[in-house]
Amino acid sequence: MAIKVEKYAVGDKLPMMCSACDSDQDHTVQTVTKLGKITSAVCDVCQTSSTFKSGVKTSVAVGKGKAATPYDRTRKYKKGQAMMHDKFGHGEVTAVLEPQKIDVLFGDTTRRLIHAQE
Repeated sequence: MAIKVEKYAVGDKLPMMCSACDSDQDHTVQTVTKLGKITSAVCDVCQTSSTFKSGVKTSVAVGKGKAATPYDRTRKYKKGQAMMHDKFGHGEVTAVLEPQKIDVLFGDTTRRLIHAQE
C-alpha cells in the first residue's frame, strides 16, 4: 500500500492554523521544494509568514494580525495558538506534551513552557 504524498506549488491556497489570527485561515504557499513540500506560506488575512522544514513549522514572522494574548501559565493552550511572552516575544504553540507542557516556537527557537497550572 503506497502512501500518497501531497505536492504543492507556489500560489496554492490551503487552510492552516494562523498563530496571529488564532484560528484556521487560508494561507498562500510562497515557496516549495523540488519535491513539492511547502517551505513558506503567508496568512491571507494578517500576512503572518511561516517557514517549514521537513513539513514542520520552523519560524513565524508576525504580520499585521491581531495582537496575541499574553502568556499565562494557568491557561490551557492547544496546538497553533498564539501568545505573547514577556521575555521571548510572539510565539506559537507547536505541540502539547504531557498534561501540562507545551512547545512554543518563538521566531526560530522552540522553548518548552508549562500551562494549565492550577
